[in-house]
Amino acid sequence: MEAVNKKILLVEDDPNFGIVLKDYLALNNFDVVLAKNGMEGFEKFRKDNFDLCILDVMMPYKDGFTLAKEIREKNEHIPIIFLTAKTMKEDVLKGYKAGADDYLNKPFDSEVLLFKIKAILQRKANAGAAESSQFEFQIGKFHLNSKLRFLTYGDEEPIKLSPKENELLRLLALHENDLMPRELALTKIWRDDNYFTSRSMDVYIAKLRKYLKKDEDVEILNIHGEGFRLVVKSEAE
Repeated sequence: MEAVNKKILLVEDDPNFGIVLKDYLALNNFDVVLAKNGMEGFEKFRKDNFDLCILDVMMPYKDGFTLAKEIREKNEHIPIIFLTAKTMKEDVLKGYKAGADDYLNKPFDSEVLLFKIKAILQRKANAGAAESSQFEFQIGKFHLNSKLRFLTYGDEEPIKLSPKENELLRLLALHENDLMPRELALTKIWRDDNYFTSRSMDVYIAKLRKYLKKDEDVEILNIHGEGFRLVVKSEAE
């Protein structure tokens, strides 16, 4: 099973700019829904589930600040990025008061926007993983009880994991078939993100791979420069 692309609501009244930005984000593996004004944007938001909203501030019928307020009433946690040609301090402050997670002045570098989107979504994912209270996982033919630190294969005697092995496998299981960012594990388990802790984590990943190799449908992939992915193939595949 592949990770599902994150879905973005883009509300932009300039049709040419909107289409160009939508295509750029789509090329970077985002599923983008484009709306041409605030009213249409809110209708699309009500009818679908989104991971992030990008809102132009100056729009006909309903401006970005008003739209953000309505979106926040429906979903207080969804990240919002404002796009605006206005650079007045008062407008920037108004944007943050309306619930903005970030703010970009036009014209802007599309790569900067992409970086901001990824950073915001990663922070949200990290917060969700850190808050999860789940402690039992079925990983292919393995069962993990992270409270007891037991990893059990079928009917065999359980393996007692070390604290770091246990926390690392639990984080991977919480992100099953999706990216577990390297930074998340380093900051949550090792409390630091540097060269030495990163090498230490690689050693623990190698240990977990040895435990999991009994099940050929389970593997830990290295996503270069980003993190790891615990892949569990379903029986249907």
